[in-house]
Amino acid sequence: MMAPRRMETKPVICFLKMLLLLYSFIFWVTGAVLLSVGLWWKFMLGPYMLLLSSSSSNAPYALIGTGATIILFGLFGCFATCKGHPWMLKLYAVFLSLVFMTELIAGISGFIFRHEIKGTFLTSLTEAVMWYNGYDERSMAVDDVQHKLHCCGVQNYTSWFSSVYFPASGIPASCCVSFVECSKADLKNATLAARKVYRQGCYDLVVSFIESNMGIIAGVTFGIAFSQVIGVSLACTLSYFITTNQYEMV
Repeated sequence: MMAPRRMETKPVICFLKMLLLLYSFIFWVTGAVLLSVGLWWKFMLGPYMLLLSSSSSNAPYALIGTGATIILFGLFGCFATCKGHPWMLKLYAVFLSLVFMTELIAGISGFIFRHEIKGTFLTSLTEAVMWYNGYDERSMAVDDVQHKLHCCGVQNYTSWFSSVYFPASGIPASCCVSFVECSKADLKNATLAARKVYRQGCYDLVVSFIESNMGIIAGVTFGIAFSQVIGVSLACTLSYFITTNQYEMV
């Protein structure tokens, strides 16, 4: 006959298992979200990252790796909860703790980077415009930024006048408001080019665009990170109840 104490704690353990299963599913979803954000960052913000410090370009890979790992351990969490083995639940809690610390550090780094972006981007964009050649990665990144954001140069189109590219080829075609109305001769003429290209510089537009998106990424990362505390608490509590009451799955 089952001991009264076990009869009383069995519903509690079942309830905790239900909560942990629900949490593990949500945890799995957050992994998918991080993976999606990392892929979005890599493919949508890639051109902007090329114009920043090399360390920032590793951030999307970190998000993709973290998201993929969370997806795998989210599945492990569901399995551990169903099996009800204390050692598996403790391992799950340890992993959640590591994820919490990793995401917290990543979120803080992202927030700090968000405020440092202006100085690094101004220097890098100025150099990219100065040494633009039309075919290397940084030059293509400049073209992509100018075309997508409808801007030209660093502060404005006159930034191109001091570049090594301008004397021979003029202002890049990516600055053109309309490619049909832009000719090579027009782009080489400073007076005519002013009527054919975008007048606004790219610096302010790009800084605003990246800072707003970095804020979203940092916010999502902080939110997901602090949710791990719930998972750690549930996993440890369930492991404790199972161990203390020697609960066995039928």
